[in-house]
Amino acid sequence: MNAVKLSPKYQVVIPRDVRESLHLIPGQMMQVIAYGNRIELMPSKDIREMRGFLKGIDTTVSREDDRL
Repeated sequence: MNAVKLSPKYQVVIPRDVRESLHLIPGQMMQVIAYGNRIELMPSKDIREMRGFLKGIDTTVSREDDRL
């Protein structure tokens, strides 16, 4: 696990190996989520890139009667 330091301007640098493994680029938008006692950064994707990402998902989930 990599550790980063919060700057006086509340900025952090994402370590190179993480940036490269996630193919992050400068200027890319990130979603910031506070979850419990941690912060999660999720790269935003263009809606066109999301096309087909649920292909093959199992839709046979039992649902409540009022949700059909």
